[in-house]
Amino acid sequence: MLFSNLLFNLGGSEIIFIAVLILIFFGGKKIPELMKGLGQGIKEFNNAKANIESEVKENLREIESKK
Repeated sequence: MLFSNLLFNLGGSEIIFIAVLILIFFGGKKIPELMKGLGQGIKEFNNAKANIESEVKENLREIESKK
């Protein structure tokens, strides 16, 4: 909960400051690689979430059909 409050209370200047820090630490050439990795992680998370949802729905259908 603390993280979500911190995240949503950021203003424009704080976001720019964080972006500059990321640019300084990782450099301009590494940022696309970091974003690609982040995108792949999000894609894998969404795939796992979809698989879990489909398994739950399938199990619910099996339970209802047995009744």
